[in-house]
Amino acid sequence: MNTRDQVISVAIVGGSASGKTWLAEAVTDRIGKDHVIRVSQDDFYQDLAHLDETERKKINFDHPDALDWETLESVFFGLLKGQDVAIPIYDFATHTRISGQTRQTRSGPPLVIWDGLWLLRCPSLREHWTFSYFIHCDSETRLMRRIDRDTKERGRTEDFVRHQFLTNTDPMHQKFVESQSRWATHELHAPVDFDEVEKISNQLIIASGLKNSGMDLDSKLKGHE
Repeated sequence: MNTRDQVISVAIVGGSASGKTWLAEAVTDRIGKDHVIRVSQDDFYQDLAHLDETERKKINFDHPDALDWETLESVFFGLLKGQDVAIPIYDFATHTRISGQTRQTRSGPPLVIWDGLWLLRCPSLREHWTFSYFIHCDSETRLMRRIDRDTKERGRTEDFVRHQFLTNTDPMHQKFVESQSRWATHELHAPVDFDEVEKISNQLIIASGLKNSGMDLDSKLKGHE
C-alpha cells in the first residue's frame, strides 16, 4: 500500500501505562502533525453522566464493556473512508463526556494513528489495521507509571490507584489485553526507545506514500535528531 488515496490505519496497543500514548505521539511528531490524525481509545469510554458518583466508582473501567464500541467503530470506519468525523472528549475525573464538545478531524491526512487497550480485540476492526504494534511491559513498571499519571492528571490518590490496579487493572490485563499480541503485526518491549520511533516512522512514511509527495520528510526526521 503506497498511494496517497489510501488511508493507513495504525493501532498501538498494550497494557495500561505501557507507553502507548507516548509512542503514538512520538511517531506523530516525527512524521509531522499535518500528515497524521491522532485518535485515542480513551475518548470512547461510556458517558456515565446518568449515574451518581457512588455508582460510577463501581464500574470496571479495565473491562472492554466500559467502552462505547458503537461510536468508536463509527469514527474508525469514517476515518478509513477519509471522512470528517467528530470525536468525543472524555473527562476521567468525572467519568463523563464533556457535554457539547467534540474534536473535529479533517479529511486528507493519509495516516490515522490510534492508541488503546483493546484495539485488536474487536474482529470487525482487526482486519482493517494496516499496521499494529503491541507493547509488552511488566506489571510493576505499569503500576508505577499509573500512580504517577493518575495522581497528577486524574485526581486519584495513590492508595486508590494501587487498589484499582491490583483488583481490576492487572487481572483484566491478563484476561483481555496481553493475548492481543498474537494479532499484532509487530511486537515491542518497553521501554521503547527513539530508534524504534525512527524505524516505525520511516515504515509509515513509506507505506503512506509521503516519500513520493514532494515533501522533504527525510530532512524533517533528521531535524529531530
